[in-house]
Amino acid sequence: MPTFQATATALGLLLILGALLSGLAQRSFLSLTALFVLAGFMVGPGGFSWIDFRARSGFVEDLAFVALIVILFRDGLEVEGEMLQREWRLPVRKLVLAMPITAAIVAVAAHALIGFSWTESFLIGALLSPTDPVLTSSIITNPRVPRLVRHSLNLESGLNDGLALPAVLALLAALSTTSGQFVWWRFVIQDIGLGFAFGLACGWLASLLMPRARSRPLEHSIPSHQKSLFALGVAFATYGLTVLSPKGNGFIAVFVAAIVLGVRRPDLRLHFERRADEIVEIVKLGIFLVFGSLLTLHALTREGLPALVFVAVVFLLARPVAVFVALLGTRTDRPTRLFMGWFGPKGVATMTFALLVLDQNIASGERIFDLVALVVFCSIIIHGGTDTPGANWIAAHAARVDRERVETEPAGHERARSDSLRARN
Repeated sequence: MPTFQATATALGLLLILGALLSGLAQRSFLSLTALFVLAGFMVGPGGFSWIDFRARSGFVEDLAFVALIVILFRDGLEVEGEMLQREWRLPVRKLVLAMPITAAIVAVAAHALIGFSWTESFLIGALLSPTDPVLTSSIITNPRVPRLVRHSLNLESGLNDGLALPAVLALLAALSTTSGQFVWWRFVIQDIGLGFAFGLACGWLASLLMPRARSRPLEHSIPSHQKSLFALGVAFATYGLTVLSPKGNGFIAVFVAAIVLGVRRPDLRLHFERRADEIVEIVKLGIFLVFGSLLTLHALTREGLPALVFVAVVFLLARPVAVFVALLGTRTDRPTRLFMGWFGPKGVATMTFALLVLDQNIASGERIFDLVALVVFCSIIIHGGTDTPGANWIAAHAARVDRERVETEPAGHERARSDSLRARN
């Protein structure tokens, strides 16, 4: 069967199966994301060879970009203006401190365990330092998870993809035998600065273009599904405008534009959430099906036992230690830090950046890609299978902390708070 027909058949059958199993997935360790990755592995060259995509193909890279744009835009809309003003310190600490620490620990492990050069090792660290907004979306959109945790993970996963890209490209330029002169500071200023600038401008302009509902006839002049399509159009237009010359970081621009649009126009955010969930879910599951089809048993086991030890270091040491150190001195308790340290999954962004490695003239490019693919594969299975029980655990912990705080609160404080509430009313 041709690749497109086989892909359409597999995607259709898996969507049907996923819908039938969705209720079970919410109550168990079952992960639909993991199911799609395993299914892709089975129908790809690693299994029955019904689907044969190439990692170097433009289709795979474009599909990964589409998935990142849609997911980043949806997550940006989820950012609450009130939380952004009050609780910005945790995400900033994780971006400024935890992300470089994670990359450094991963680089040391890649050099010591597998024998990559220091430049190659730090490239691997840069590839594996960002968290995946696709896999964290199940935590971010779960109302049982405390708002502070959701807000922190959302901002971090939305921004760290774009922030990791300059380091990835700089290290690729250092390794590539065909690269020209690369001025890293100019690239960072242009890439990140233009990304923020275009995101702010596009989000602000889009919030003005859509008429506000000042009267009931005007409220129904534009259908709800068209408002949702308008928001989706803003996402792709923002990315396209940003990456045109002079080139900026389109992923950062999309996320920033979504935050601006969601804060200024909460009505558009609601329309998008109500109408676009199916589009987001199809894109997300589709990219993981294709990713699974790219994997082969030989590639995943290329480095042998040291690679498995490396995966354990990435999940159990690098991210948890980095987040724990970055959040020292904050109001977060130990379980909250451990929870945010654990949920640092690797996914679409990491694989998209790893595809860039294959396009460069680097001797160890395939080895780096295969090692990163192994980490992402394990992350999808492990983090995808622990998101529901993890959310239940942190929700129970938050409820227990609130209950203990109420029980230990002096009666005088309770009476004063009641008097204050009555005064406000």
